[in-house]
Amino acid sequence: MADSFYSRRNGAIDMLRGLTMFLMVFVNDLWSVEGVPHFLEHTATQEDGMGLADVVFPMFLFAMGMSIPYAIERRFAKGIPGEKTFGHILSRTFALLVMGVFLVNANGHMAPFLGCGAWLFSLLAIIGFFLVWNAYPEGFKAGKWLRWVGIGLLIFLAVTYRTQKGGYLSARWWGILGMIGWAYLFAATAWLLCRKRPGILSVLWLGLIGLNMLVTPMRDGETMLDTHNIINDFARALHLDNGASALMALGGVLVAVMDRNFARETIGRRLLYTLLAAGTIFCLATAAHEDWIISKNIGTLPWCLYVTALSMVLYTILRLLEEKGWTGWFKPFAPAGTATLTVYLLPDVYYAVAEAFGISSPDWLVAPLGLLKCVLFAFLCIGTAWALGKANIKLKI
Repeated sequence: MADSFYSRRNGAIDMLRGLTMFLMVFVNDLWSVEGVPHFLEHTATQEDGMGLADVVFPMFLFAMGMSIPYAIERRFAKGIPGEKTFGHILSRTFALLVMGVFLVNANGHMAPFLGCGAWLFSLLAIIGFFLVWNAYPEGFKAGKWLRWVGIGLLIFLAVTYRTQKGGYLSARWWGILGMIGWAYLFAATAWLLCRKRPGILSVLWLGLIGLNMLVTPMRDGETMLDTHNIINDFARALHLDNGASALMALGGVLVAVMDRNFARETIGRRLLYTLLAAGTIFCLATAAHEDWIISKNIGTLPWCLYVTALSMVLYTILRLLEEKGWTGWFKPFAPAGTATLTVYLLPDVYYAVAEAFGISSPDWLVAPLGLLKCVLFAFLCIGTAWALGKANIKLKI
């Protein structure tokens, strides 16, 4: 039986997802300008700290985790059984993994005899994604054939792909979309199995914290457990690594549960409860910071917990604004909240086209004017996603 609370759309999650995707496009475009302030960029792997660019990806994982109970419970409300829902989870994961692998290989080349560079490989791969996973309108008979054309295109690209050293297409790492896919698989499966006993989810979340503590290098470079141990091997087999991505996604699921449990409370009480929970997580992060640095690249515990606390506070503010009806300011960002994957891929389309025509940012475009360019580029991608949606072109996995 579906939980009726999750049958209502939560606009605050859309706002959190949309703002996060806007920031993701913005920070991912910072490479194109000079003089960017350090606090906006990614910090180095061994640098103890985090910039804005280190916050947006885990915040997106948190927003994704929050949306999981709503998406799965809506399926149950429609009478879709658990087995088919798990199949849907697997198909979404597969789509994210495929896209992730193609995108991380986009700096290579297609078969040399084609005489094509990385920009064309990237562009054709994204066209393939849209052909396969576009949300075609009901009754659009050509949709099935277009999907097969997309599958054929992706297979062709995979077979003809060559790196600059002659290597083949490979999952040397899964990329951002692949990492999202593995985290989604864990969090969605956890909800599917524990939805009637959400207390178990808290145990899983604490278990991920324990995993992170055991296998992540501390300040002195040592880990609590030796590198070769059954816990580490088991985590790698489940593609959890040190548990960082799954930890933040499952944190979002737990906040969705907390939202439901306190739904009957006043706005003030809900705000108080969330701030207390966020404050507790912030204190845990501060305590963990004594032994681990803050590092996105390593996925350390302080980084996970600080971003989780920040995400909780931001979501609560957005939830409050939604309930008060103060959401008009979000309209320019709205397509990024509902056509998120489309917005994420569009920068690569524009980069490929720019490379094909030899277009690059001028040398004089430095911060702060360069930052304005990155903001406008993010809005360009959001606007393009909106226009594509009007033409029934929108990725949906």
